[in-house]
Amino acid sequence: MSLLLIEDDPNLLISLSLALNKAGFKVESAKDGLTGLDLARSNQYELILLDCNLPRLSGFEIVKRLREDKNFTPIIILTVLGELNNKIELFNLGVDDYLTKPFAFSELIARIKALLRRPLNFRGKVLKVGNLELDPDKFLVTKNNVRIHLPSREFSLLEYLMANKGKFMSRQKIMEEVWDKDIDPFSNTIEVHIMNIRRKLETKDEHYIFTASNRGYKVDLEK
Repeated sequence: MSLLLIEDDPNLLISLSLALNKAGFKVESAKDGLTGLDLARSNQYELILLDCNLPRLSGFEIVKRLREDKNFTPIIILTVLGELNNKIELFNLGVDDYLTKPFAFSELIARIKALLRRPLNFRGKVLKVGNLELDPDKFLVTKNNVRIHLPSREFSLLEYLMANKGKFMSRQKIMEEVWDKDIDPFSNTIEVHIMNIRRKLETKDEHYIFTASNRGYKVDLEK
C-alpha cells in the first residue's frame, strides 16, 4: 500500500518512514509543501500524511488545492496545532483525520488502517433516506440528485448510520466500526464529523441526523 508523507522535520520524516515501512506500507516523502503537492497530483496514493506548517506551501493550502482538483485521496493531518478551530477548518477543507503531535506511532498506524478499512458489509446496496442517497460502490452522496462531497471518513460515518437507519448507534460502536477501537474514546472527533455532515446535508427544515443523550446518533426522517 502506497502512502505519501509530507513532513519538514527530517528526524520525524525518517522515523515515521521506518515505522510505516515496518508496518507494511510503501512510503514516498517530501520535505516541503510544493514538492508534496506535485507528488500528490502526479501519483496515486492510498493515503496522504501531511504536516500543516510546511515551507513553500502550507498543509492547509495543499488540502484546499487537492480537493479543488477533485482529488479525494484520504488525508491525515499531523500537527502541533491542537485547537478546535484548526481542526474544524481542516475538516471543512476535506481532511479525513487529525493527529496532534507528539503521538505514538502505534496510534498513527491504527488510524491509517482504520481509515483505509472501508466497511464492506453494505457494499453494492444504494442507501436511501428520504431524498438523500448514498452509493457505496461509486463513493457518491446525492441530495435531490445533487452531488455532495464528503471526505472518506465523513462518507464512512454517514454510510454506517444510513445502513442502520432508525437505530441509535452509540459513540463506542461508531468508534469501533468507523474508526478504530484504540482511538481515544474521550476525543470530540465524532462530534466534529457529525457537525460537518449536518452542515452539508441539513437545512432549517430538513434534518437527517438525530442525537440522543447516552444513546448516540441515528439517521432517520424523524426523531
